[in-house]
Amino acid sequence: MRAIMCRRLLPGLWAAAVACGPLAERAGAQVNVQLPTFGVAIDAQGVLAVKTFEDPTGRLAAARREAAKARLPKNLQARSPLRKVSLVRLEAAVQAQLAAGKKLDEPTRCLAGLQRLQYVFFLPEAKDIVIAGPAEGFAADASGRMVGLGSGRPVIELEDLVAALRAYARGRPAEGFVGCTIDPAPEAMLRLQGFQRTVPHAVPEAQRAEVGRKIAEGMRNALGLAPIRVFGLPPESHLAQVLIEADYRMKLIGLGLEHPPVRFASYFDLLSGGNIRTSALQRWWFTPDYECVKVSADRLAMELVGEGVQLLTESKLIGPDGRLKSGAPGNRASDTFTEGFTRKYAELAQRVPVYAQLRNAVDLLVAAAFLRQQGYAERVGWKMAVFGDEAVMPVRTHTAPRQAPAAVNAAWRGSRFLAAAGGGVSIRPEEALTAEHLLSDKDGKVAKLRRQLGTTPSGDPWWWD
Repeated sequence: MRAIMCRRLLPGLWAAAVACGPLAERAGAQVNVQLPTFGVAIDAQGVLAVKTFEDPTGRLAAARREAAKARLPKNLQARSPLRKVSLVRLEAAVQAQLAAGKKLDEPTRCLAGLQRLQYVFFLPEAKDIVIAGPAEGFAADASGRMVGLGSGRPVIELEDLVAALRAYARGRPAEGFVGCTIDPAPEAMLRLQGFQRTVPHAVPEAQRAEVGRKIAEGMRNALGLAPIRVFGLPPESHLAQVLIEADYRMKLIGLGLEHPPVRFASYFDLLSGGNIRTSALQRWWFTPDYECVKVSADRLAMELVGEGVQLLTESKLIGPDGRLKSGAPGNRASDTFTEGFTRKYAELAQRVPVYAQLRNAVDLLVAAAFLRQQGYAERVGWKMAVFGDEAVMPVRTHTAPRQAPAAVNAAWRGSRFLAAAGGGVSIRPEEALTAEHLLSDKDGKVAKLRRQLGTTPSGDPWWWD
């Protein structure tokens, strides 16, 4: 997804930026009113739309929490600063449930409430690989997303862990990067350029509102549906859908079509006549902060550190054939928006679950790449017979998103008419594991935690505190 800066049709009249993606309703807070929950919907044709779930009084959320407390074992409800999950024993537990003809239970599907993959520990003596991080009891929110009972932060789902492990399984070629794009096709760009030539050269003050609506509608019609592409993951997987939702909802924030509960300026707010470049496109995309991996000297433990995700931007030129090329000058409004988004990312992840899920996706993929690099599975004889088999443990469980309709936000700035958007996700997990990016365990904290872990507890539990 990209923010396209259309050429000025007449000096002093208007400049525009347009984008592809679904139009979201404005989410505003009122006194004693709970913010709506956002989610996604994909129809049978694979067309995306943003969906909102209202619970103004919070009663439905409270009822779901109480039901979860009654359903979950007591030891799963407690907040844990460091819950451990054995990957080998987890797979055995999954295999046992499936072999008995049972549907996987909630604790298994939600990894015992694990909310972040913070550590990976290799235990060669126990022939085990353990992941660990903070956890708490969980329940579904209004959109069906499983979130913590106290924090509201999403838990890591088993199928996301499995999808990440498969993406970097030994013997399978890595895709180079994992991510998604929603880009308008070149023919859509050409239609947009044709529509521009129909815009009147002058607009009287009294007609601006009506003309503005028609211009926005014309832009949406010209752009039509943009194809969605997913790289490195099955597009039908939940993990792929997390990337896509984070992508276009970031764009909607940039457009001013979704108002997050964390304050910073959107790209739309920052646009003005003085900072618009004509015929230029602003590309925005999420990427990890690759200095996120701290490894013990013996390579038996690793920690994922920092905020993990950043939003980047670059300018592109729109060629006469509708294709994009490098060489456009920078755009200060776009720089300021992406810098603000990155600076506030940790706060956003605390308040908007999909950004915590995106951070978790980065962590899962980096951890999976680390397991592959170190050969942990081979060293303990873990063959991933269940996790590696789609027929046994499916992750292609959702409708594949294929297209997104155009969305345009519009407003007058003096005598100019503006409309805006942008997006993308690009994750290259193995880049975080290069010598230039790896962080050393100088104080020995990560190695000490592994030693304290010792061995896995007796009785074959797949998780413990």
